[in-house]
Amino acid sequence: MQENPKISEEIKKIEYEPLLPIEKKLITWSIITGLGLIIILYIINRLIIK
Repeated sequence: MQENPKISEEIKKIEYEPLLPIEKKLITWSIITGLGLIIILYIINRLIIK
């Protein structure tokens, strides 16, 4: 009977793969979009609720 592999052991076996340039761009744009929307919503909130 085989034991179930532990997650930590499986993670250690995975090789490191650097992010592709397009992945870095997607992450950057997602963060910028999220922060931009937070700022816009904050400004709208301050204008509506005085």
